[in-house]
Amino acid sequence: LQRDAKGQYLFDLLCHHLNLLEKDYFGIRFVDPDKQRHWLEFTKSVVKQMRAQPPFTMCFRVKFYPTDPAALKEEITRYLVFLQIKRDLYHGRLLCKTSDAALLAAYILQAEIGDYDPGKHPEGYSSKFQFFPKHSEKLERKIAEIHKSELSGQTPATSELNFLRKAQTLETYGVDPHPCKDVSGNAAFLAFTPFGFVVLQGNKRVHFIKWNEVTKMKFEGKTFYLYVSQKEEKKIVLTYFAPTPEACKHLWKCGIENQAFYKLEKSSQVRTVSSSNLFFKGSRFRYSGRVAKEVMESSAKIKREPPEIHRAGLVPSRSCPSITHGPRLSSVPRTRRRAVHISIMEGLESLRDSAHSTPVRSASHGDAFAGPGRGGRADSSERVAVIADESYSPADSVLPTPVAEHSLELLLLSRQANGAPCSIEEEKESEAGTPAAEAEAGGELRALCPGTATLGPAQAQQVNKFVLSVLRLLLVTVGLLFVLLLLLIVLTESDLDTAFFRDIRQTPEFEQFHYQYFCPLRRWFACKLRAVVSLLIDT
Repeated sequence: LQRDAKGQYLFDLLCHHLNLLEKDYFGIRFVDPDKQRHWLEFTKSVVKQMRAQPPFTMCFRVKFYPTDPAALKEEITRYLVFLQIKRDLYHGRLLCKTSDAALLAAYILQAEIGDYDPGKHPEGYSSKFQFFPKHSEKLERKIAEIHKSELSGQTPATSELNFLRKAQTLETYGVDPHPCKDVSGNAAFLAFTPFGFVVLQGNKRVHFIKWNEVTKMKFEGKTFYLYVSQKEEKKIVLTYFAPTPEACKHLWKCGIENQAFYKLEKSSQVRTVSSSNLFFKGSRFRYSGRVAKEVMESSAKIKREPPEIHRAGLVPSRSCPSITHGPRLSSVPRTRRRAVHISIMEGLESLRDSAHSTPVRSASHGDAFAGPGRGGRADSSERVAVIADESYSPADSVLPTPVAEHSLELLLLSRQANGAPCSIEEEKESEAGTPAAEAEAGGELRALCPGTATLGPAQAQQVNKFVLSVLRLLLVTVGLLFVLLLLLIVLTESDLDTAFFRDIRQTPEFEQFHYQYFCPLRRWFACKLRAVVSLLIDT
């Protein structure tokens, strides 16, 4: 990439190689050195948004979940959304009952391995694959039963469509959880869905606010405020506390973008939003894309031959690392591939390599799976259910799937051998990655940019923000003083006799100020002015 290349150029380049036209639902995500997630802003330079040194690792993700994914125009778009939701299910973000989980997993099996074949699929074949953070034998039997008896004959496209239709009905469809705390100090997860703002605590949805009820969002430091106007003119303010100011700002920007995308009728209605009531304080942000209604109208006009889709199958040797189990060592050597030369097929394969394909469970890691997870503990194999109704912890999957395997491969394997599950901190580390490890990882998008600055990007950004704040404060102060001076001159020197001015002039305080301070100051200033004029005339 050129140093001044915008994010839009990089995104268009990627969508061109994926042969994707309905691209407004997707985005590019990256993680900074402080393990904070960001969405790549398309109107800004790629290099200026990165705080790390090149090469940069980014992830192709669904940014705005379609309100009705089954209504998407092209099959390739539905397939990419299917991959994202399958990943959400695998990381515990898509909360569902055991019966729904079995049906969703069966759809995945049908889409990726086809009809049940006794010769190819021996008893217990569904237990070889990992669809959820936790499995139980009862659930695995249910998945196999549905796959054998109910889904025979369905094509991959039909199974994916049925999967999307079922996933769209779940309460946590489209949830990308942001960890926070409420005013009482209780842990909570905030999320923005196609239908509104959601607050999750434990496995319960404690708040759901429609987009047309959200009147304002702002943040100050670590504090996030959501202003809600409900029926009967009832107004409430929800307050939550993010772990860091950067996380709070990211939460705010995500909220602004989601509200604009789903709520507005036209992109021309988008306005620049400030995080503070005072224009010289806080951050300013503007959503730069199209809104959902415009995207649907544009999709309806697509007229082309459907592009060929090379679906990723369930290949044991190509499974992915995860926060719940160690990575399987691939028998296929990874080769360095430049993103600008990958074909459509290689692009989808690379997405699979970055944890989009369904992982295959390893017998050597079975004990680690059977152990208790961070979200809760199971007393028996029957209770080690999927995303169990008793426990739900989005904190286990707050970040995207790691894209750099090799830097943590030995560490993860050694920890899994001891029965210790991987933590979210490890996933953050593997997501951010190191340049050396990322250079060989598959399924990643790299942007190599020349040149480095003497001052670090993070320090330069902080200095720029400080200087800009000082300049804004100075400008506002000078402006206020100028307005007060004009008002004072009008009060003391003009002949305007309005009720407002008359009331001020008749106050004792103003009369005292006028005779004791203003008049002497005016005489002194006039004397000095005459002296300067006389000096100029004499010279």
